[in-house]
Amino acid sequence: MTIWHLVSNEIAHRRLNFALGALAVAVATGVVVTAVMVLRAHDTATEGQLGRMQAEADQRLDAMEDDYRQYMKELGFNLLIIPAKQDLTEFWTRGYATHTMPEQNVQILANSRSTTIRHLLPIVQKQVLWPEHQRSIILIGTRGEIPLAHRLPKEPMLLAVPPGQAVVGDRLARDLQLKVGQTVEFMGRSFEVAKVQPERGTAEDATIWIDLATAQELLGMDGQINAIEALKCLCADIGPEELRREVAGILPDATVILRQNKVTVRAKARLRAQAEHEQAMESEKIHRLTLRRTRENFAALLVPAMIVAAVLSIGLLAFGNVKQRAVEIGILRTLGVKSPRIFILFLSRAALLGLLGAVLGCMAGLGAGIVLAGMLEQTLQLSQSLAFAPAVLMAGLMVAAPLLSAAASWVPALMASRQNPADILTAP
Repeated sequence: MTIWHLVSNEIAHRRLNFALGALAVAVATGVVVTAVMVLRAHDTATEGQLGRMQAEADQRLDAMEDDYRQYMKELGFNLLIIPAKQDLTEFWTRGYATHTMPEQNVQILANSRSTTIRHLLPIVQKQVLWPEHQRSIILIGTRGEIPLAHRLPKEPMLLAVPPGQAVVGDRLARDLQLKVGQTVEFMGRSFEVAKVQPERGTAEDATIWIDLATAQELLGMDGQINAIEALKCLCADIGPEELRREVAGILPDATVILRQNKVTVRAKARLRAQAEHEQAMESEKIHRLTLRRTRENFAALLVPAMIVAAVLSIGLLAFGNVKQRAVEIGILRTLGVKSPRIFILFLSRAALLGLLGAVLGCMAGLGAGIVLAGMLEQTLQLSQSLAFAPAVLMAGLMVAAPLLSAAASWVPALMASRQNPADILTAP
């Protein structure tokens, strides 16, 4: 009579005992698989949620950036760099700097590694008489934006005015009935009207923009400019004083004026939106981390408790089985079955019980994990939950469960193998 024949007979005659033991293993195994699947689903859902929040925020901030750039194009720059010797009272009275500085200053600033300044625009600006029409206007000359040496080129806020062309302010164009494409005479030179600026309700409505070199020649300011228009970057931690100190370190002979216009307001709004997004992301991370720790702690208590309960159940069932089968063990020993075979019989039964329980538990845990992952993480589809099945863990449980069951039955099996058949069969 082989061991497996004895084991099969044992299982057949003690079906309830065997089934209860397998159930204990299945419950413990199922809890382990389910807990791991739920935690994996939580991690995936967290990554997805934060990714969606980041994508939505990036889209919103990009839209605000486009809006911000549009405002900059319409309303101008918010930073003005003028000669340090310029009297500010005179500057505010006239609306432009009367002193000049070398044109090379703008290139020095562009070649610096400033983190707070963008979109450099060198200009000359002066109120002059338009002799052909006998009226006072503001002449502005620019060569367009100077690219920053340490940054990738971006779309300029203001394009250069080509030589021989002019951009005219709205009020001036209306008064003189100037149209795009029309040729006008200005200080003895001919210019084609390339664009008429929209009405802004400021002094810019009475301006003419022309090429910087031409303006310098007309004004007798060769190689000189009287201002650099620029944009302060969107840096929440850079204030006016820090900005002035940085520029002073690059251009000691320059003064920085920070304009509080709608561009600045839009920049601050973008910074607030970015700060709110970062705060929301951090709050969501903390919430998800707290939730995961709660589930981890629950699993850390439940899983060991179920394993201990399974081990105890298997051990108690094995003790009960040995006690109930005392007479049968005595008969087997009388028939010549050696103690090692009795020992192997009970261990083999326990290992088979553990293997069957592990298979059933993994299947049940897989199903429960799919359902629970879908219920707890609303952003996940039930079909996605199958991807969180811990294949390596389940394979390990197929090995660990039989070994653990055999270990739990070790003492009862040892007791059964050491029983004296004479004592058993002669007992009243």
